[in-house]
This record gives sequence, structure tokens and C-alpha cells, in this order.
Amino acid sequence: MDRVAAKRIERLAMHWLLTILSLALLGLVRAFSSTGNRLLVVTEDSAGTEKYSTFWGDLESRGYRLSFESPKNDRLSLFQHGERAFDHIIFLPTRSKGLGPSLTPNLLLEFIKNNGNILLTLSAESPVPSAISSLLLELDIHLPPDRTSLVVDHFNYDTNSAGEKHDVLLLPQPSALRSDVRNYFGGDGVVAFPRAVAQELGNRSPLLTSIVRAPETAYSFNPKDETETAEESFAVGSQISLVSSMQARNSARFTVLGSVEALENTWFDARVRGQQGKDVKTSNREFAKQLSAWTFLESGVLKVGKVEHHLSTITESKPGNDSVAQLGYLNPKIYRIKNDVTFNIEFSEYSFDHLSPFTVLPGDALQLEFTMLSPFHRLDLQPISTTPNSTIFSTTFRLPDQHGIFAFRVNYKRPFLTNVDVKREVTVRHFAHDEWPRSWMISGAWTWIAGIWVTVAGWVAFVAIWLWSEPAYERNQGKKLQ
Repeated sequence: MDRVAAKRIERLAMHWLLTILSLALLGLVRAFSSTGNRLLVVTEDSAGTEKYSTFWGDLESRGYRLSFESPKNDRLSLFQHGERAFDHIIFLPTRSKGLGPSLTPNLLLEFIKNNGNILLTLSAESPVPSAISSLLLELDIHLPPDRTSLVVDHFNYDTNSAGEKHDVLLLPQPSALRSDVRNYFGGDGVVAFPRAVAQELGNRSPLLTSIVRAPETAYSFNPKDETETAEESFAVGSQISLVSSMQARNSARFTVLGSVEALENTWFDARVRGQQGKDVKTSNREFAKQLSAWTFLESGVLKVGKVEHHLSTITESKPGNDSVAQLGYLNPKIYRIKNDVTFNIEFSEYSFDHLSPFTVLPGDALQLEFTMLSPFHRLDLQPISTTPNSTIFSTTFRLPDQHGIFAFRVNYKRPFLTNVDVKREVTVRHFAHDEWPRSWMISGAWTWIAGIWVTVAGWVAFVAIWLWSEPAYERNQGKKLQ
């Protein structure tokens, strides 16, 4: 029996050792992405992928496991046992009109609904498959109807490689959309977009954002139609989006890159020359890293840590956060009307391989809503402390004079950041019978209290007077004296 027990213990020890080693190896090979490292590259010509070897190497250095598959592969499937078989997809341009039964628009939309991310690349030299066109229409992204148009700019082009056709656009790395929107694609370099396909974003969807727009002097041009003019083109100027993005409500990301040639090795370290005549090196490699990192959830990812709320007491004589002190325990399920309550939430921002404290940009606000059917309070959350990888935001307020089921809600949705919607439900009750203030503490009741005591005093005075006013009697006859 001792030998059997010893063998069992030895087997269990080996099992736990192998488990720990497997977890350690998994941690070492895990990609920087917050959702996984399984990356599918859809391409018809596997030999042609050598043009993008530097891009593939950069992805592999960040921990991704690349799988190159043809869209016509019958064994290709985006789902296995009801779960995603891949975490991310890159589509390279294909010459066929269809993508096969495994890559239909419905399946691609289902992939996005299951938190999958897609980077779609286009080229004016390859017609867009009908499945991709249908998918883009579902997302309210429109492409030129002729499928062979490219973007031309006679003022912002590379004179070395496109001196005649003007179809290699040289644009600075994009700046922030607004002062309150983060920029994950910025820099001081120049990005080359050879033979880019124009995209036009619809106005109906708030989920669409243009990352790179064409200059005012650019327009979409069909080189096969020599009679076409700029006035007849698909789109002109800032209507043209060269790089577009869509972040779904579940924070899955879909990015359209209008120029797949921008990812080629040639343009990663090319020397280009604008009309100013100055030779500069392109920043395509840095931009490709920024674009793929954002698409695959390596950047622009918000994480919520602890969410706490509690009763508070406010001491006005103390400054800052010292004026608020906690009463009772954390996260109670029930409050009373007119209670002073403090709400705290911990925010972090994931960037490549680490969490860092999240900061709110000037002009923006992180807000708390205390809501029933509609918000009763909408308050700015202020940072009160930071840790090496998070920021704690807080606010203190007085509950409304309304009972019912309320919710603390932080609904923070901004371009290029994952959506945050945190809700904590609580019950707000009326005053209990022994919690109402005594009548003498209410100034409005002093008139009625005075009336009561005047009535009492008057009654006592009346009784006293009546008693002291008893009629006098004759001692001998026992008769009243008139």
C-alpha cells in the first residue's frame, strides 16, 4: 500500500509540474495583444507574401502565430467547437471575385461579434471580392463602383517613383482628430500610400472613424477611363479616407488599409522626395506597427479594476480628500435618501505588454451617472491617487430625495479606446420612523409647538384660577354667602 500511495503522489507531483511548466511557456509565447495571438493571413499567392516579410517578422516578434491560408481552402474554418479558431485576420488582396464558403460576409460579421479583429488591405491593382464589398456595405463603408480606381494627388506625391502618374501619396503621420481624442498613429515621419483605394464613410454609424484622410487636393481616378475628370470622380479631398476603422460595441476592431503596398518591404525603408525636393525616409514600418497594434488590441485598451462605493461623512474644515471619511462597509446594497456617498473606480490603459495609469485628456471628462430611468446626477470623476499601473477616480455626492432602484454607471466611449460600461445597482430607501428629525429641530414646527405649550399653559392657568375662586360658606348655617 505504501508503494501505491507513493506512486500516486509521484504522479500528482509530475502532473502539477507539467501544468506549471505549460503555463510558464504559454506566458512566454503570449502575444502583446490582450485577446490572443492566433493570426490568420488570407492570401491566394503564398509566394507573394515574401514582399511583406518584414511586416510578418515584426508581428512574430510581438508574439503572434501566423497561419497563411488560401480563401479557397475547404478545410479553413473561422470557428471550431463553437469558439473562434483565430483571434485576428489579415486579408491581402485577391484576384478572385469570391472568398469561398468559409469567408462569407455573415461569417465575418459573426467573427467580429465574437470579439475577433480584422485588418483588411486593398489595392487598386486587384478588384475587391464581392464578399468584401458586401461586408463593407454592412459597415457603411463605400468603395468606388468600378473597383479599379485609385487616389491621385498632383501636389503630395513621390517624385522619385510616381513622377508621371502621381499615384504614390506622401502624407504626414496623422494627428489627433480632436484635442480630447488620443492619437495612436502619430509621429513626425512621412507615410507613403502607393496606389491607394479610396473609401467613403457613411454618416449613419457612430462606430466609424477615419484614421488617415486624403488632402484637399486628392481625388479618386480611374486610370482606364481617360475621359473622367475630378468633378466626376467617386470622392474628392477630405471625403476620401485612406485608412478607416470601425470599433464595434463589443470593442472588436475592423480596419481598412487602402494601400497594401504600404506594407511592402520596399516602402518600409524607402527614400522618397516630395515637391519640396527634400529626400526623406518613410515611416511606413512604424505606422504599420501602430496600425496593427491598435487593430489587434495591443493599444487603446482600457481595463477597469476595483469599483467601490460607500457612505461618507464630509468635514468641511479639512482640505481635499481628507474632508471625506468612510462610514460603514464597502459596496452596501441599500442606501437612504439624502445620504452622502463616495464612488471610486480604478482605470488602467493596456499598451503592448503592460498596464499604465490612465489619464483623461484636457477637454474630456470621465463621468459617473447615478441613474434610475434617467440620470439624477452626472458628475465628473476626479483622479485622487495613482499606482504603478492604474489611476483611481472618485467623486462624493448626496443621494436624491427619491427612493427606488438606482445604478452607479460609468459609460465611457471614445474614438480609438475600448468601450467601458460599468453598472452597480443599489436600493435607495426612505427615512425610517426613528430617523426623522425631532420636531423641535425643525424651525417650521416652532409655531405649532408654541401653540401647544400656550394651550397647556392656558389650561393650567384656568384650572388654577378656578380652584382659587371657590365660593365662601357661612360657618354656622352652612349657607353660601351671596
